[in-house]
Amino acid sequence: MTRYLPAEWHPQEAVQLTWPHSGTDWAETLEEVTRCYISIAREIALRQKLWIVTPQPQRVRALLEGALPGKALANIEYFRIPSNDTWARDHAFITLLREDGARELLDFRFNAWGGKFEASLDNAINREFYNQNFAHDSEHNVYVSQLDFELEGGSIESDGEGTILTTAQCNLNDNRRTASEASSAEQAIGEELCRRLSAKRILWLHHGGLERDDTDAHIDTLARFAPNNTIVYGEGCPEMLEELRTFRTLQGEPYRLIAVPPYYANFLIMNTAILLPFYEDEAENQRAKEALQQAFPDREVIGIDCRILLTQNGSLHCCTMQYPER
Repeated sequence: MTRYLPAEWHPQEAVQLTWPHSGTDWAETLEEVTRCYISIAREIALRQKLWIVTPQPQRVRALLEGALPGKALANIEYFRIPSNDTWARDHAFITLLREDGARELLDFRFNAWGGKFEASLDNAINREFYNQNFAHDSEHNVYVSQLDFELEGGSIESDGEGTILTTAQCNLNDNRRTASEASSAEQAIGEELCRRLSAKRILWLHHGGLERDDTDAHIDTLARFAPNNTIVYGEGCPEMLEELRTFRTLQGEPYRLIAVPPYYANFLIMNTAILLPFYEDEAENQRAKEALQQAFPDREVIGIDCRILLTQNGSLHCCTMQYPER
């Protein structure tokens, strides 16, 4: 049966947030990061459904009821599930669409970026989230265990046409692979990714990276697919730019490349808007917003102050996971 990994700009049913709490690494800055999450939740829920995973749904509900308008509150559902941390992009389902109209919810192993942190609760979120949110319609929402293979959502980009963009530093890293997998060449791992993600090919990026990066160079901090054969990339690495210039579409054409300042590639694409992380430099914020407007002229670009997220080496896209419509 034909299946594929849609691009992020495919029409979405909802976006998932895994909410910060005192048992996460945010304990010392919980008030500040909560304000950031409230801002993200507001902009999502004003436009589409928002699914919030939290061990404290009553607390989060009360918090948001005091901060969000009724229109947004009506779009939010809460799911009581324990968690170690908040990086939904990496522990949440990766969703394939099938020709029969069903979704395949792929549950890959999450081990906190190669075992850097405790992640047993986060690795168990998807099974419970499926039971609470999808199991009632298992004909159209099919749970697929991929727990024998480690893969984080932030490490892959899909153009929706069969091309996956990823980095060698992350997905060829020994800390992501079993001994037998680690001995495989780039081609073999690429074939395995294509098989599991139902893709036609992998574009491996061998250059690029950011300081204070626990993820071993996730692609969503470096280069992102956009419509019309476009790649939005973060400035700062000439070797990465030269490599991107060598990439070709499936039709053999070069990609249109649009630059943003470092750390701004971590944006979220939604149905009618782009949520763009903003930081301290107002001029850089504006330059990134204008660049994203070029890449997504049909969507509103909304800046959200994400300075606090950088203190834990992540940003806006890392906090979120979209679920495509069937």
